[in-house]
Amino acid sequence: MSGSVPDFINKDSVELDVSLMYGAHSAVSVSVVIPCFRCSASIVRAVESIASQTLLPLEVILVDDCSRDGTVNVLFELQARYGASWLKVYELPDNGGPGTARNAGWKIAQGEYIAFLDSDDSWHPQKIELQYSWMAQHPDAVLTGHCVVMNDGREKNFVGGVAPPLRVWRRELLISNRFPTSTVMVRRDIGQRFVDGQRYCEDYQLWLHICFFVGECYRFDQALTYNYKAVYGAAGLSGRLWSMEKGELASYRSLYRAGAISALELFFLGCFSFAKFFRRVLRVHFLENLQ
Repeated sequence: MSGSVPDFINKDSVELDVSLMYGAHSAVSVSVVIPCFRCSASIVRAVESIASQTLLPLEVILVDDCSRDGTVNVLFELQARYGASWLKVYELPDNGGPGTARNAGWKIAQGEYIAFLDSDDSWHPQKIELQYSWMAQHPDAVLTGHCVVMNDGREKNFVGGVAPPLRVWRRELLISNRFPTSTVMVRRDIGQRFVDGQRYCEDYQLWLHICFFVGECYRFDQALTYNYKAVYGAAGLSGRLWSMEKGELASYRSLYRAGAISALELFFLGCFSFAKFFRRVLRVHFLENLQ
């Protein structure tokens, strides 16, 4: 299904069942999983971007990570708006971090593919159409991603003549994370999962293990995900840089323990990671001094 977004999508006063409005035949076998933690200010925008897709996913799974601030009430309001058969709310009893929440959603997902979206991001209307259609035609691809762009308020134009994605090789992924989480679509049936309880670089570690031990990974050059805050220089980020660095180093050590890289490769990757870390620290402090 393609074309303009129906008017009812943004009408808060109307309760609807998305599967009935579009027709069950138009939903593709994709489960969207969103970890939710104190995100009442942004989750509506994220869900609306899913409901505006030219190809609807089979289901949307919102996993509340023990927010305890009223977020779960907003999630149930969204469920009442879009229909419980399409939008499902799952509550975790304890806060375990985004990886744990994604695993919980993954466990109950019914689609052949899992698409991840963070609660403070949104998607281009053709994201699922372009990514799912290509993966369905290329079963050897177990994971795909694409580019991210900062949202500037401009209208999201429809994409035509999309170039096929390029394969991301193991060594390329070791140098840097090529797959922001909100861009990733992965086959549901793979055995790897996020490390429960790990709060930094849990996504990067999973992508590395998929690339090294499962199958082929690809990246589209198109920007189909929108961010609304700066990656570096955002409020409070400087205090988290060291935690992020430790998460990246832990990802490399996990590959070493699994026999994917040698001790020498681990050493050089660690040195390169520290160099990137110090560059980020300098950049963040420079940006903070300008503010």
